[in-house]
Amino acid sequence: MKLSIQDADKTALLDQLGAANLKFQHTYPGDKPDRQPVHTVYGGANLFKADTCVRMGDIALNNLRTYAPNFVELARVLQLKGHEHLPTTEKDIADLTARLDAMSPQERKQEHAWLAYSVYNKIIKKLEREAVEDFRIDFEDGFGNRPNDEEDATAVQAAHELAKGMAAGTISPFIGIRIKPFTEDLKARGVRTLDIFLTALLEKTGGRLPENFVVMLPKVTIPEQMTTMVRLFELLEKANNLAPGTLKMETMVEATQIIMDEDGRNPLMRIIRASEGRCVAAHFGTYDYTASAGITAKYQTMAHPVCDFAHHMTKVALGGTGIFLSDGATNVMPIGPHRGDNLTFEQLRENRESVHNAWRQGFHHTTHSLINGLYQGWDLNPAQLPMRYAATYSFFLSSYDDALFRLKTFVERAAISTLTGDIFDDAATGQGLLNFFLKALNCGAITEEEVLATGLTQDEIQSRSFFRILEGRRKQKA
Repeated sequence: MKLSIQDADKTALLDQLGAANLKFQHTYPGDKPDRQPVHTVYGGANLFKADTCVRMGDIALNNLRTYAPNFVELARVLQLKGHEHLPTTEKDIADLTARLDAMSPQERKQEHAWLAYSVYNKIIKKLEREAVEDFRIDFEDGFGNRPNDEEDATAVQAAHELAKGMAAGTISPFIGIRIKPFTEDLKARGVRTLDIFLTALLEKTGGRLPENFVVMLPKVTIPEQMTTMVRLFELLEKANNLAPGTLKMETMVEATQIIMDEDGRNPLMRIIRASEGRCVAAHFGTYDYTASAGITAKYQTMAHPVCDFAHHMTKVALGGTGIFLSDGATNVMPIGPHRGDNLTFEQLRENRESVHNAWRQGFHHTTHSLINGLYQGWDLNPAQLPMRYAATYSFFLSSYDDALFRLKTFVERAAISTLTGDIFDDAATGQGLLNFFLKALNCGAITEEEVLATGLTQDEIQSRSFFRILEGRRKQKA
């Protein structure tokens, strides 16, 4: 067949396109396969102790067992799938529980009760093993504005407690500090607190930071605030003999100006770029953002439509960049209004209703976030943790069978597809499916055996890269 275009002309044209394609792929490398915590728990720096995360797990577990002593109660409160078929008497509930306990996971899936039973028991195991995935020692809203001497002392104390927690193995797998914003009136205080905290921590630990340590900078509105943090990190790394690039940060979406600037543009990508690769996540501040949008306190909730708008604008700006996105917090705490040991029947009933109402709200908010592709959120109180995991586990377990079929089919189809240079044309789709299972595995929603049902090997799962999985299988066939 005769061609009308010279090879040299085609090569030059495609090389030019190749450069543009590679630049795009560098900007939008896709979602990171790294573990993302399902939540960040915030606590005032003055309250932080080495065993805070452990104690939070104990409180959360007690809250769950007090207000949902069995899986049937939890299923009814949250109206989990199959709840209408569950028994009502204590004896029938005990008999059903014993029967389900004796079944294999596959046998349970044939029962109406399997989802409620699985969610409840997974929550208990999670709260016993690793109740808090990510904790932020808070010097901002959770601490407030205090005299400088008091904040200085608290920074040292919190750092020493973190060092003790590191030594004892009682801290969460992800942890960090939230300083005050780099606004004109608070920038000096934010810098001072971070300097004191890091210096005290590194002195106690011999120069070692916790795994997955991050500094959160709140109320960011302009790129220059991020640039200042980068320069500060460089000074702190040099002063404390840390390797360049060690310190990482997070930004917060808390004002309308971070969604649209004075020129009518979304500035989020410029703000992330200003971090020079140090920013790993962007968190949504529900109540500051709704306030900045003019929403009165009564209606400041995660369910307000302005939050969905901000979420989508954030995802549009940062989708495919590898930046983790997190939703905000539910501010209704599942804590009964009556305290004490000698409560009346009516007071106990009011406590139960209050907690269950808060549970439902937290469950629905987290489910809404998950449906909209936000796999992380904030928790403000240990009593919120059971519903964080209830929503997360229900979401992943309810979608498991469909995701299993899709990934198995995709792996089989992709294995016989072609590679274009070093880039597989559907790798992003496959990585998205793989990430579903990695997220579900990381948080305890599913077991490794349930991931292996996809047809992937243990080594392939641990690679966390769909492209590397395909590349490995190609080499085996070659």
